[in-house]
Amino acid sequence: MRSKYNRVLLKLSGESLMGHQGYGIDSQRLNEYATQITEIAARGVQIAIVIGGGNIFRGLTGASRGFDRVKGDQMGMLATVINSLALSSALEAAGQPASVFTAINMFPIGEHYSKWKAIEAMKQGCIAIIAGGTGNPFFTTDTGSALRGIEVEADVMLKGTRVDGIYTADPEKDPTATKFSEITYDEVYTRGLKVMDLTATALCKENHLPIVVFDMDTPGNLARVIDGEPIGTLVY
Repeated sequence: MRSKYNRVLLKLSGESLMGHQGYGIDSQRLNEYATQITEIAARGVQIAIVIGGGNIFRGLTGASRGFDRVKGDQMGMLATVINSLALSSALEAAGQPASVFTAINMFPIGEHYSKWKAIEAMKQGCIAIIAGGTGNPFFTTDTGSALRGIEVEADVMLKGTRVDGIYTADPEKDPTATKFSEITYDEVYTRGLKVMDLTATALCKENHLPIVVFDMDTPGNLARVIDGEPIGTLVY
């Protein structure tokens, strides 16, 4: 089957890497993700990945506990690097080449990110894992994902989460919440839906980068999204 997308930016949350643990990286979940990603890479889809760091450290949480906000955000950036190294290791163990690029120069841990190096890696069948957010404090990994997706000229940003799309309210708390099959960026904003932060949503809107929010924790779902199956919510 022909893939709907040629090049994608996959955004993974750090929290989902915890699996059923309360902290850190669940190796089973990590390997499930690596299997799904390897599956679509084998079909020739070019993939860039941005992972959050919430399973290890969140800058905002640190700030609420008295950390300096800038230092807290920098700690969060380092957490995304740890997750990126773990995912690259799992991908390589599955036989899929992957390179880690970092927003801040961290050689030899990863190569300093540049748009052209990341695109070149993807064209050669290597997965470009882009760590360290934007390299600046006060920006979330959602904003980092939007920025990197636009820079590497992705067709779509795939936001893999624990829920199967965007709802009128949090489906884990409100049983009457209903799911959107598609929704505009403006509607996300006016309804105050917690899909991504406002900076990330505005960046995607201004640069016409569509977003698909879907459940990444169900094996096989990534391939289904790539095939164009309407299993998540499209934001356009």
